[in-house]
Amino acid sequence: MIDAVIAGGGPTGLMLAAELRLHGVRVVVLEKEPEPTEVVRALGLHARSIEVMDQRGLADRFLALGRTHPLGGFFAGIAKPSPERLDTTHPYVLGIPQTVTERLLAEHAVEAGADLRRGWELVGLSQDEHGVTAELADGTRLRSRYLVGCDGGRSTVRKLLGVGFPGEPSRVDTLLGEVELTTPPEELAAVVARVRETQLMFGAMPLGDGVYRVVVPAEKVAEDRSVPPTLDEVRRRLRETAGTDFGVHSPRWLSRFGDGTRLADRYRVGRVLLAGDAAHVHPPMGGQGLNAGVQDAFNLGWKLAAQTAGWAPEGLLDSYQTERRPVAAAVLDNARAQMELMSLDPGPRAVRRLLAELMDFEEVNRLLIEKIIATGIRYDFGEGHELLGRRLRDVRMRRGRLYELMHAGRGLLLDRTGRLSAAGWADRVDHVVDSAAELDVPAVLLRPDGHVAWVGEHQEGLPAALERWFGTATA
Repeated sequence: MIDAVIAGGGPTGLMLAAELRLHGVRVVVLEKEPEPTEVVRALGLHARSIEVMDQRGLADRFLALGRTHPLGGFFAGIAKPSPERLDTTHPYVLGIPQTVTERLLAEHAVEAGADLRRGWELVGLSQDEHGVTAELADGTRLRSRYLVGCDGGRSTVRKLLGVGFPGEPSRVDTLLGEVELTTPPEELAAVVARVRETQLMFGAMPLGDGVYRVVVPAEKVAEDRSVPPTLDEVRRRLRETAGTDFGVHSPRWLSRFGDGTRLADRYRVGRVLLAGDAAHVHPPMGGQGLNAGVQDAFNLGWKLAAQTAGWAPEGLLDSYQTERRPVAAAVLDNARAQMELMSLDPGPRAVRRLLAELMDFEEVNRLLIEKIIATGIRYDFGEGHELLGRRLRDVRMRRGRLYELMHAGRGLLLDRTGRLSAAGWADRVDHVVDSAAELDVPAVLLRPDGHVAWVGEHQEGLPAALERWFGTATA
């Protein structure tokens, strides 16, 4: 029997597959498309996602193929400088196309031993107390202990489970594509600048070699958003919005997206779970969708691996929904707010002007940017130290960097005192004694996802935290 089947070979599914393989979980990824997509729906990684890659030794791969940009202006496109003193060693957005992100994550997952099967479409599933049966379009059946739906906003897995997906439907659609333009760059830039004075959902970004990423409001909401627009439709909307079609021709791909927001009622039904867009969809404001999915996978991977291995404490797998669903709800809220701030109506424009004034306060600017880059997330672990529930930034130690010690996906007791012990959990938790001058507490216990599970100085209280997150101690 396979340990886990993942439906969907996008960034969320591939990240989850790699996380499971770190712990020896036998995993099969089913991707219905026979070839990787050429459509670039996401353009970058935010700080927390870059930290995730850093914690697994992947950051250099991504940094080598991307370009760093300042974080100023990422909330609703309000032009403000990047906040100072962000609590991360990656205070930037990494511009990198989704196609490249998927390729790097696929390489990582396969290197780790994941079985990636392209052209395999899941069309049915059933489950019992022992496992899940996945039915494929060609009649094949796969049996696994668990199944995770990472198959996007139109998730087949979610629909088969009957999980509700309440929210608001799209009110406006936007056309998107990579095309060639004949208008000279100087003239193009002038027209774009003029149009964006009033129409913020418009743009033409040069990609090199005469190719541009064009964004333009659609005429109406599409009945089926999976059907791409035609070049004639893009051409017509450019003329109506900008007064010219810029000589658009030779599209590499065309797509459309809406501003609907939906959140799954549940993230788990028995042995089947949901992650990424299968669990939450929202407007692309701030570039949060891909990032939220990768972070879902990072939270779920070690928990599902623990469940599979048999050492997961009671409630650990359910904590995936408890922790990540409120994060998704907050992302939906800030994406909705940003979308409203892009409106041309007088009321939203007035609110936008007021918010722009408030963002001159450093604390306000930082708060709004932290919502997008996900460094301000704090899971509810109960009362305790202010670090409890937060992810710990990369800190320097005598032996190097903290994140360099987390590549294996294990728990970590970082101990400045030298007096603590995690001996009963040595198969799941690394104990590192180091001065760590940048850490201003005596010791911290980190989960495999880098969130702080315990802060203290004495052994008292540590065993309970270890048992809560890493199960029963071994002899």
